[in-house]
Amino acid sequence: MEDLTNLKRKVREYQEILKNTIHYRERWESSLKEIIRAELQRMLDETALEGEIEIKDDVHNLEAIVLSLGEEKSGIYEKINKEVKRPLIKHNGSLVYQQLFNGKVMAMITYPVIEGYGQPKPPKTIAIYRPEEIKPPFLIRHMEEFMREVTDWEDFDDDDKGKVPSQKIGYSLNFMPQGEGEREDND
Repeated sequence: MEDLTNLKRKVREYQEILKNTIHYRERWESSLKEIIRAELQRMLDETALEGEIEIKDDVHNLEAIVLSLGEEKSGIYEKINKEVKRPLIKHNGSLVYQQLFNGKVMAMITYPVIEGYGQPKPPKTIAIYRPEEIKPPFLIRHMEEFMREVTDWEDFDDDDKGKVPSQKIGYSLNFMPQGEGEREDND
């Protein structure tokens, strides 16, 4: 008869993961959901950022907290005829905290999008956390990242922000004078 030590270890690990899921879901319901909501509201209030926080709870244990920057007319209009124009609506982006099937929480950014104009940029997953890992400093960093991402979306152009000259394409850009961003090797 074969030794079942390895299998027994795997079964214990599986059972522990199932217990964690129950614990994570309880933590979300008992405190984490309100902690996230309150901290997001505090950030909105203290920064005067116009946004709305919504709890999406249609499916129990797959709930989400959504901080949305709202919707508005984009300033772009579709001409229906000479007199009628239809505004294209712009969704300004969201910061989302979504419960996953296993009770962990995914922090994610949805980008602004103008309906009927181009393809929406896929959401950006910031990270997936166990509930006890989510603390106010993380929430602040998530909000900062969210603001950077939507600002970059709004300020879109073909500038090469953040690239060092050696990463750009082009003969004159790849041959910088010594000392401008590269070190000299004396081997």
